[in-house]
Amino acid sequence: MAFAIEFFVRRLSQGLLIVLLVAFVIFTLLRIAPGDPIRIILGPMATATAMEETARELGLRDPIPVQFGRFIVQVASGDFGHSFIRGKQGGASGGSQDGAPDLSQRAPVMDLILTALPYTLILASLGLVFAFLIAIPIGLAAGLNAGRWQQKLGLYISSFFVSLPNIWVGVVLIYLLSAKSGLLPAIGYRGIAYAIIPAIVVAIEMSPVLIRAIAVSIAANVQEGYFNVGQVRGIPRSKMIYRHVVRNAAVPLLNVFSAQMIGMLLGGLFVVEYIFSFPGIGLLTINAVFQRDFPIIQAVAILASAVLVLINILVDFASTTIDRRLKF
Repeated sequence: MAFAIEFFVRRLSQGLLIVLLVAFVIFTLLRIAPGDPIRIILGPMATATAMEETARELGLRDPIPVQFGRFIVQVASGDFGHSFIRGKQGGASGGSQDGAPDLSQRAPVMDLILTALPYTLILASLGLVFAFLIAIPIGLAAGLNAGRWQQKLGLYISSFFVSLPNIWVGVVLIYLLSAKSGLLPAIGYRGIAYAIIPAIVVAIEMSPVLIRAIAVSIAANVQEGYFNVGQVRGIPRSKMIYRHVVRNAAVPLLNVFSAQMIGMLLGGLFVVEYIFSFPGIGLLTINAVFQRDFPIIQAVAILASAVLVLINILVDFASTTIDRRLKF
């Protein structure tokens, strides 16, 4: 118990610093990057005087450290602010303001995120299931048959998958499974069937690293002395594999799983949602980037980094539980 408390206190304090650093970097980059959200808020016909007045009322002309400090205090109270663009009904309402936007008529950022979050969780969960269905049997076969055709086949499959751009895979699957055959719907979301093709794209992107990690980790443990000793003592090969080899291979696999989650949350999942107009956090964030909707981008960056930090902490704790020789 003392170990767990000390572990979580230390790692959570480190994680908080990481989240604050990520938040400051994103916050700063948004304000120094070309493009002014005021132009989108007020529209192209707004005068320079009106734009400047609106920017000052929104606090966008204050020094960046002052803006960031005000933002962190606001976040600490549980308020991530209101969207610059989206109204309470969810639609964009930029370009129609004569002055600073009435925040009471704009959608709270957390409401937008909580509305989109279930769709992202559905897609991520289904993508993980498909990825493991692909990677586990191929990786196990490759790892248990080092130097044989199963290992070569696993290497070829992972190399083929890793060379496929997710945009190209998405377009091909839309054509084959939706437009050509009509087997599955592809664009938007009106039920779980709409998540199958995007989840396949996510799985194809994730599976190569998982296949190789499983194969390498299993092969390394099969070559360890304890495996041969166990068989000499009469322990069945299947029992040695599933009780000892798989357990000892779990630590590096957990670390790979953590890295895959990071890659999926930061990259692939967002792109896939945009390709398929899937109404998750990825689509919300990309649209916010195009619209220069600072509050949404900032909130997603903070929440995503916090989730990733927690995933890494939990994975490291699970790793130390499996193998107490590890230190984090």
